[in-house]
Amino acid sequence: MSKPIYSLLTGAVVFALSQSALAGTNVFFNPLTQSTAVASTANHINELNTPLQVPAGVSQTNLLSLSKVEADTNQSILRVPAGTSSSMLDMSAFSDDGRFLFLPHETPFGAGLSRYDFKTKKTALLFAGDQKGAEGDWTNDYGAFDPARFTPNGTVIVAEEWAGQGRVIEVLNPFAKPADIQKRELESIANVSHEGINFSEKYNNVIYYIDEWNSGSIYKFVMTTPGDYTKGQTFVLKVDAFNGVASDLWNDASNASAPRTGAATWVALTDADGNPVTTVSAFKNGEPETDPRVDLTNALGGRAAADEVGATPFGRPEDMEVAKLANGNEVLYIAMTSEAAIYAVEILDDSKATVRIFANNTNTPKNLNYPATTAVLNSPDNLAQDALGNIYIIEDAPNSSTVGGDIWFIRDVNNDGTAESIDHFMSIQVNGSEATGMIFNPAKPTQFVVSVQHPSSTDLAIAPTGFGDAVWLFDLENVVPPTCVKKVTKTCQVNGNSFAHMLKAAGN
Repeated sequence: MSKPIYSLLTGAVVFALSQSALAGTNVFFNPLTQSTAVASTANHINELNTPLQVPAGVSQTNLLSLSKVEADTNQSILRVPAGTSSSMLDMSAFSDDGRFLFLPHETPFGAGLSRYDFKTKKTALLFAGDQKGAEGDWTNDYGAFDPARFTPNGTVIVAEEWAGQGRVIEVLNPFAKPADIQKRELESIANVSHEGINFSEKYNNVIYYIDEWNSGSIYKFVMTTPGDYTKGQTFVLKVDAFNGVASDLWNDASNASAPRTGAATWVALTDADGNPVTTVSAFKNGEPETDPRVDLTNALGGRAAADEVGATPFGRPEDMEVAKLANGNEVLYIAMTSEAAIYAVEILDDSKATVRIFANNTNTPKNLNYPATTAVLNSPDNLAQDALGNIYIIEDAPNSSTVGGDIWFIRDVNNDGTAESIDHFMSIQVNGSEATGMIFNPAKPTQFVVSVQHPSSTDLAIAPTGFGDAVWLFDLENVVPPTCVKKVTKTCQVNGNSFAHMLKAAGN
């Protein structure tokens, strides 16, 4: 990035460009027209140099990989004996100054947290479980850390998704040496399959989160005292018109015609002091893959408590971004993987919300007014948000064994919570992998990172010298903007706005 752009994006200007400060923008790149072909072998040249197909002008640079870190005695990273799942770098978190990147490991046992330092270009494993979870003992072990979030308190939270016991762990001193790291379990957050967990930007005492389950619900925690994550009241969202069966899957016959959009209410799972008001405590440890209908004893407490109060089930809600609509209301954007949709939950007040579809594969145009793409929105998983308020969708696994998963730009220029188009942004081309952990650098807004997770090259039995899970840095400063936008009238209008240009304009 050139120094003039950097100088504009410091101090008060960076504050003005905080991630909910601005509305969405028009497309600033030439959209792709197809998903990329996936390399057929581990350590393919694409994996080593250009793991994602990108629009013209987008650069990609490797920050780290398992093989590079393990080859350096001054660095450390996690690898457990689990084939391609031995490291599973997932949803990254930047420190506010952009110097450090925190990397959770979504391993089936022995999960931990690594930290990459942009200044020294070194990676360090901060902590990891004792791996006894492989035998069912989670006393000193963790499983499937999926989300990582840098908190307003300057701490880092990680949480368990499909392994472990649905716990949230807070690292209290994330910049310390690994030997000095201190952490605690946040027992005030319900035990669910965690992925999307985020802090309100409008209310300084609210944390939102979801349960990644095919009957998963949307939750919020309201702190008794702002900044104290240990005490408060827990709620779950119910669409007022929902008349299905909360414990059934979102697409079971019992829920096929039940409304899951419209006016909604936050229903209490605890009293104001955090004491459960349901028969099953929302804070009961459990097994993330256990269905409460089959085995209530071993199921996660948050899931069973939500079912008890009739919370609305969704199709595997995963990641979440918190943003602001043009009307000033806070909005939660949530990826519903099984529904091939992104939902928008508009927060109206302390007790009420409105739920709508933000974008989906069926009804949202793709590459509107640009050359069409043959790609489809398949298993939306992660979400990201840039400094201009644009939302990006990162798909889960590749669409097939030969066609890679995609990253989409959601176009919502009027910022009303209903997308005009989803535009094909990037596509992964690494054998056996998925893209994950896309997040923009708060100190350098043209830059973002993406993790290449569980490639076949991570399995040493397949590739003894495999590149492995890796993190890549992308930069939009020199992106080539569209030269022409074809309108419905068939006329042509010069666009010419690159991402860096729009950042500069917003800063002025």
